[in-house]
Amino acid sequence: MKLFRFGTSDHEHPGVVLVSGKHIDVTHFGEDYDESFFATNGPERLAHWLSAHAHTCPEVAADVRYGACVKRPSKIVCVGLNYAKHAAETGAATPAEPILFFKATTAVCGPNDDVVIPKRSEKTDWEVELAIVIGKRASYVELDDAMDYIAGYALHNDYSERAWQLERGGQWVKGKSADTFAPLGPYLVTKDELPNPNALPLWLKVNGELLQDSNTDDMIFDVPTLVSYISQFMTLLPGDIISTGTPAGVGLGLKPPRYLKPGDVVELGIEGLGEQKQTAVSFQ
Repeated sequence: MKLFRFGTSDHEHPGVVLVSGKHIDVTHFGEDYDESFFATNGPERLAHWLSAHAHTCPEVAADVRYGACVKRPSKIVCVGLNYAKHAAETGAATPAEPILFFKATTAVCGPNDDVVIPKRSEKTDWEVELAIVIGKRASYVELDDAMDYIAGYALHNDYSERAWQLERGGQWVKGKSADTFAPLGPYLVTKDELPNPNALPLWLKVNGELLQDSNTDDMIFDVPTLVSYISQFMTLLPGDIISTGTPAGVGLGLKPPRYLKPGDVVELGIEGLGEQKQTAVSFQ
């Protein structure tokens, strides 16, 4: 299934994309796509409900605003330098273990909302990433069992303020957590529709120029490895996000480096997960 959320900010409703491609409003299912939904086999229950009620659900207008496809996850765990070519462009050594950092959940926004360049920002950068959505409580997960803990996948733009990330004390979370720095969606695609998440083309353009053009097969640590590894250090809750890293082509890695300015348009996508589009605006 493809799940989405739509409507005005903080007042989104749940939706589903049918096999026909029709987008329907499933508000009457009575649940949003949050921790409780995933913890109680929500996708399976929703599929069963749709078999009896899909024909009664109203269609969602094509021009609707999309919200984040997951309602406020308890945490966003990000993986740094997880693409071989991206590590090379930054001059960093290939990590021996996954590099982990957090992104504040207040950064989450809709996939096509404006990205707000923060107050006093100098180096706001882009990062197209595959996001894993956790489907059930995960702690000390064995590698062979890791895929059982995944609900699905989504597109994520891991916006970063590089000066704050790298030049202000070495705490990456400061450069990752501004409001609007985590557009998520438009769709949460359940894992049965993407049997091999480590073979997905992904791309990003700025003002029409293709800057990131890669495949998730360039990941240093693949999807099951990341789920298992992270669960050794913390409990992952249903609806939590693991953002799996970005390929080469970020602004920091260009020569000379390039960062967003007001009016810039960022477009990105991952095969099977849809596309996003953000316009950069100044903090007001």
